[in-house]
Amino acid sequence: MYTDNLLHLANFSTLFLCMVLKFPQIFLLMRAKSSAGVSLNSLLLELVGFVVFVTYQMYYDYPPPTYLEYPILIAQDAILLLLILHYNGNLRQSLVYALVFVGGWRLLTVEKWIIDLAMSLCTFISAASKFAQLQCLWKSKDAGQVSALSWGMATYTCFARIYTTAVTTGDMQVLVRFVIITLLNLWVLLTVLYYQRRSSSSSSSTKKDD
Repeated sequence: MYTDNLLHLANFSTLFLCMVLKFPQIFLLMRAKSSAGVSLNSLLLELVGFVVFVTYQMYYDYPPPTYLEYPILIAQDAILLLLILHYNGNLRQSLVYALVFVGGWRLLTVEKWIIDLAMSLCTFISAASKFAQLQCLWKSKDAGQVSALSWGMATYTCFARIYTTAVTTGDMQVLVRFVIITLLNLWVLLTVLYYQRRSSSSSSSTKKDD
């Protein structure tokens, strides 16, 4: 009984947060009209990872509550992609990306070995997306328009998925993915908070000097 309630809570809270997870990041970009600090490569890799993961879950008929948030996240990432391309002056490339993603998604389910191979690489793809964002932060030494709130919610949802996966499917490949992504999300979150705090300290010092 307790396990069932906890499972429902984890599923519901994850789904709820994922419905708004990217909103803080989207609003930050729209307000600043700039994508500074947000890595395009990270977003593209994250989208690939999401598409592979949700396709794998659907292919093997896993319980919908364990992956229902991913179509929502894909839609939000698509909006983010359009905003980044728009502010970078490359909006025309959106059609190319759309064709590649749709074609790749169709290819995944052509043969069983393709989706299995893609899932085995999914963890590395998702991890690479986090490292791409970290590299962007390290290079600029500034959080720019990166939303700490979005990364905080992403950390929680992946942590919750560790529990729901262990209780429901027990798929070790999926479980390992969530553990790794949780740790990397936390790393990005702490890095963003560090640069935001450093930027605030620098601004305060400048004002005092003035």
